[in-house]
Amino acid sequence: MISNVPEDLKQSIGLWLSQDRNEKTYKEIVGLCDAGNWSELHERLNSRLKFGTAGLRARMEAGFNRMNTLVVIQATQGLSQYIKEQFPDRLIAVVGHDHRFNSGDFAKATATVFLKAGFKVHYLNQEDCFVHTPMVPFTVNRVRASVGVMITASHNPKLDNGYKVYYSNGCQIIPPHDSAIAKSIEANLAPRDGVWDWHQAMKQAAIEGRLVYERDQMLEQYMKCVKESLVTDVDSFSRGKPWFVYTPMHGVGYQIFDQIASKILQLRVDRDFLVVPEQLNPDPEFYTVQFPNPEEKGALDLAIELAENHGIKLVIASDPDADRFSVAFKEFHGWRQLTGNDIGFLFAYYELQKYRGFDAEYRNSHPLAMLNSTVSSQMISSMATLEGFYHEDTLTGFKWIGNRALELESRGYYVPFGFEEAIGYMFPATEYDKDGLSAAVVFLQAYHSWMSQGKSPITILDEASAKYGVFREYNGYYVVADPSLTDRVFAYIREDYTPKGESYPRTIGDLQVKTFRDLTTGYQSDTPNNIPNLPVDPSSQMITIVAQPNGGESEEQVRFTLRGSGTEPKLKIYIEARAKDEPRAKELTRHTWEILREEWFSRPGLSTKF
Repeated sequence: MISNVPEDLKQSIGLWLSQDRNEKTYKEIVGLCDAGNWSELHERLNSRLKFGTAGLRARMEAGFNRMNTLVVIQATQGLSQYIKEQFPDRLIAVVGHDHRFNSGDFAKATATVFLKAGFKVHYLNQEDCFVHTPMVPFTVNRVRASVGVMITASHNPKLDNGYKVYYSNGCQIIPPHDSAIAKSIEANLAPRDGVWDWHQAMKQAAIEGRLVYERDQMLEQYMKCVKESLVTDVDSFSRGKPWFVYTPMHGVGYQIFDQIASKILQLRVDRDFLVVPEQLNPDPEFYTVQFPNPEEKGALDLAIELAENHGIKLVIASDPDADRFSVAFKEFHGWRQLTGNDIGFLFAYYELQKYRGFDAEYRNSHPLAMLNSTVSSQMISSMATLEGFYHEDTLTGFKWIGNRALELESRGYYVPFGFEEAIGYMFPATEYDKDGLSAAVVFLQAYHSWMSQGKSPITILDEASAKYGVFREYNGYYVVADPSLTDRVFAYIREDYTPKGESYPRTIGDLQVKTFRDLTTGYQSDTPNNIPNLPVDPSSQMITIVAQPNGGESEEQVRFTLRGSGTEPKLKIYIEARAKDEPRAKELTRHTWEILREEWFSRPGLSTKF
């Protein structure tokens, strides 16, 4: 045992060194001990990385609350035990990974634990070949697996990684499975025999037929599904001159998109479309962008520059694990990157037009339904009211959107699409999760159809505003260095800002509160018995308010949601205003942001903490 270790660290350091067989992370803890960096060791070892509905996600370092091989092994041991109890006669797992640092080792460790637990494993990777995240839920459904795990941190910084879990229905896990899995992990922490020797374990399992390498087969099935379910008219595509630019953002997207483009859409790179060369190949360094997220400012600069140099008006992008999708379009005044809500509406508009072309008998027996998360735009809700189809909000995250789509389909609804504003789009024809590549396939068809009619995406959005109302957003976040600060902010709103004897604040600055929903405490002001119309989670902070400005027009309305992020140290704010015109809607969103900052986020003792 290392000398001079404080008494309150001896047990946790000893436990780590006894369980970890990864040479790098083992030496990392030893090095911190040698340096006497006890505060850092407390930070890394005093608590465990929390398993939630998003699985695991954190910085890759040694420690029980970081992402590393030991934590992955422990998580999989608990997960496999829980799944065995739920599906004792269907021990089938799917494992895939992206190109991030350590993703391959984490996936192999995951597969090995499943194999040792008696599962058959469908492994979706081969040497130097990766899969995009949606391939895991797609495969779960195709092979009737009881569980799937994707190793990815999506669009997080390069030193992060994650462990995303899918249940037997191909959707991300929802309560109570998350808490039950977390308990199972705590009960199965000691690494079992052989779990560190994944090379030998996987080699032997492949010989026995218990480990199946299925990337190529599943990719072929995925492409077949895309072609049959999402492609309606590509024969009229422009050919011979590049008309869009694609960037995979240093991620895994191009390996698959190129096959989809050439084999299904009959589009050839350098002939019909261009790819940003610096961002084409998977690169875990993400060296051309500060943050590998297409939403971030500057992330599409190289793609737009390439498009500008070749007279191209359309840029599309996927994030590193290719489950998110973004668009930029050149209009008269210059380039405009569409928001997640803009793209979501465009998809909904396109799917509505397609649906109306279906046979009347099918439409009568399969009413149309669309979904979006509650922090996304209400424009589709307005369209649904006017156009006569069913629309529903869900909680944030595709675990909720996907599961709700399955429920609606079981009741006979046709659910072609669901989305959330963080550039995530689900097309259930392929899988019940967001998919940046299927989104690209649908968008390219929609775009070409509109352009052939003399309309651009901007034209469609302007027409929609005239018909369904002008909706504009102003979203942002505060970085929260201390997680307890988020709880203190929400406690201030509920306990100090709310007048004594009231259930919620009736005014916020010059905003008059019309409805108030608190999904943490389980209160909603405008429902029978004040029971919320969405699931309540006491462990997650989330409040949604609808308000009107004093002296505003009758149709003016502001809807905003505050929530603590489940995967990042952020307190997120989503604001959307509806008004008679765009300038007024934008003014209301900015005004609301300033009111919230002044009333709630600049209180004494809080403003310096963000």
